[in-house]
Amino acid sequence: MPCWLHGAEDKNMPLVTEQPPEQQPLVQSDEPFSVPPEQGDGTRQLLQSGGGTLAAGILAAALAQFAFGGIGPQGPHTNSGWLALIVALMCLPFGFLLSLLGVSKWLRLRSQAQRAQSTGLRAQNSGKN
Repeated sequence: MPCWLHGAEDKNMPLVTEQPPEQQPLVQSDEPFSVPPEQGDGTRQLLQSGGGTLAAGILAAALAQFAFGGIGPQGPHTNSGWLALIVALMCLPFGFLLSLLGVSKWLRLRSQAQRAQSTGLRAQNSGKN
């Protein structure tokens, strides 16, 4: 029978959660702890997912209008038209907002980089004088 069913077999060793916080180990192995460098800030992923979601919404709206019987005054004429309309009405606003967030983040990072570059140039020029 496994030891976890009857409790720990070694009663002398307290569980990690029973130890005071200052005695709890931070890392279980002897390897040095290193944090990998950041692979990006997520701007590219926002733009890609926003564009893809927006494209799916446009495709669904086009399918509802042209391939699935069209949309009349009381809605689509077929069940597949209703499904395409629902997908379009979910994807279009969400994709637009994701794209808007990605573009605004890209513009913000671009202006920060330009500001940092101009600050660095001013510091170099003042150092030469």
